[in-house]
Amino acid sequence: MKVIGINGSPRKQWNTAQVLQKALDGAAAQGAETELIHLYDVDFKGCTSCFACKLKGGKSYGKCAMRDGLTPVLEKIAQADGLVLGSPVYFGRATGEICSFLERLLFQYFVYSQPPASLFERRIRTAFIYTMNVPETLMQEANYAVHMGGNENYLRRIFGECETLCCNETVQFDDYDKYVFNYFDPQQRRERHSVLFPENCRKAFELGQRLVSP
Repeated sequence: MKVIGINGSPRKQWNTAQVLQKALDGAAAQGAETELIHLYDVDFKGCTSCFACKLKGGKSYGKCAMRDGLTPVLEKIAQADGLVLGSPVYFGRATGEICSFLERLLFQYFVYSQPPASLFERRIRTAFIYTMNVPETLMQEANYAVHMGGNENYLRRIFGECETLCCNETVQFDDYDKYVFNYFDPQQRRERHSVLFPENCRKAFELGQRLVSP
């Protein structure tokens, strides 16, 4: 069994990458093989609306016809048994990098039909982990759930089950004194983070276990 993690953050060892790795650790603890891919290392573009994946009788029907650094990643996901995505929240939504990735991943399997259909031939479990600076209350007031819910719905439509995990009140810097910042008290945030982040890592580990459980 293979589970792939996609890091949609430009940072390889910060909040998103750490929580994502915990999810993969949870899957590995259940015997799965895991792989973490950093999207910002991949040279690719979003969907170009060529529609080759929708062409009747076309050689690329049901698969992305673009050929770039994302092609082998999409091929790996096509063979995977589980998929977990991770992204920090920038201006209320996932990073542009992971949104471009989702265009390429999802649209190849998307069918313009009623009822909705998917060209992905199996059902696999997926998950999306978000890390963000804002507390849960502000996340709710700002309706982050609209964007996150849309991602979850499309992942569910294409692949099957999908689960969302939100990690609030993260820290951006090791040393806040180096940066222009007076949005909140850094010391209070560090203290809050020391409580919340380990709990989020625990939740991510359990999420990873669920991805590969019978």
